[in-house]
Amino acid sequence: MCSHQPPCPTADSPCHHTAVIVSAHPEQGWSLLCNGTIVFDDTGELLPDGRVVSPHRTPGALATAA
Repeated sequence: MCSHQPPCPTADSPCHHTAVIVSAHPEQGWSLLCNGTIVFDDTGELLPDGRVVSPHRTPGALATAA
């Protein structure tokens, strides 16, 4: 799917989430990456083969109201 240079990491690569965004839909909470991966605002992912990567937020990353 990737036609630019250097090519993006494949969906099977450990760093697949660093691929270029080809279609962003922030109002819906997701983006399509060049390698076919869909990433969601909650840090979850849907890989092109249908596998799901659960959200992996860092604990304490969200600010709490004081």
